[in-house]
Amino acid sequence: MLPTPRNTATELAPIKSPNKLYKFLNSKKVVPYIFVTPFILSFLVFTLYPTIKAFIMSFQNILPGQITFVGFKNYSRIFNPTFYKALSNTTIYVVLTVVILVTVPIILAVLLDSKFVKFKILFRASLFIPALTSTIVAGMVFRLLFGETDSAAANQLMNWLGSNSIEWRYHAWSGMLLMVLLCCWRWMGVNILYFLAALQTVPDELYEAAEIDGASRFQKFRFVTLPFLKPVTIFVSTISIIGGYRMFEESFVYWGTGSPGNIGLTVVGYLYQQGIQQNNMGFGAAIGVVLMIIIFIISFIQLILTGAFKKGDE
Repeated sequence: MLPTPRNTATELAPIKSPNKLYKFLNSKKVVPYIFVTPFILSFLVFTLYPTIKAFIMSFQNILPGQITFVGFKNYSRIFNPTFYKALSNTTIYVVLTVVILVTVPIILAVLLDSKFVKFKILFRASLFIPALTSTIVAGMVFRLLFGETDSAAANQLMNWLGSNSIEWRYHAWSGMLLMVLLCCWRWMGVNILYFLAALQTVPDELYEAAEIDGASRFQKFRFVTLPFLKPVTIFVSTISIIGGYRMFEESFVYWGTGSPGNIGLTVVGYLYQQGIQQNNMGFGAAIGVVLMIIIFIISFIQLILTGAFKKGDE
């Protein structure tokens, strides 16, 4: 039987290499840029462009079909009693939420990470539920709980304690309390998870060494746990400051577009009143630019005071 003739032309034919475009897209220098391209595009379209556009609008008087340049006129109108009231309300709100959303989650995270707590996975999973809930829906529930009638849950508790019913949405202190409670209810669980993740990075050897040296539980928390929680603490406080000054929904869900004596007015709420309701887009844009500058300055000062810009152990 004669052997089958071999096709030497086929065997000697070179294997086709990928085209140049395929090689270019898969090179180590190009792939990272491909992955970050969606973020860059979204940042340019949804962040940088609106910021530049708002800055330009802040120097204009915008009417339907008519745009005129007014210089710094919009900025000269910002610093009025209503703006100061809104800024004061917002600042008090930021201070209260930052203090609560930093200190309380640290304590609760340490407790949840201890050996005495069972069903840890169930607790950690349930902490996400408030953050997934719409602010409007949660606010409506809070409005029912803190209603003005005697049958509201909060007033029933006050009556049981021997106090009179309170009109929660019509006093400055109680109105602020409602906004802070709603915010803390939503974000407490998320911040606890941040600190729980940071606690996993603390070496057990440090706790063992501190225990050998006779350190108490408070001393181990003070000198071992807290230093490892510092980066997360800076992160949580920073996002709480930024989120606090950008707050709008917590106020809107209680009072809509206006509150008695502006007790619930925030800077973003004032921007909404002027820019959207009164159709004064130029003035609203100027308020937004001033708010952005305030957030930048306060966040920068906070990062300096917490040592976020220091390298290593400097």
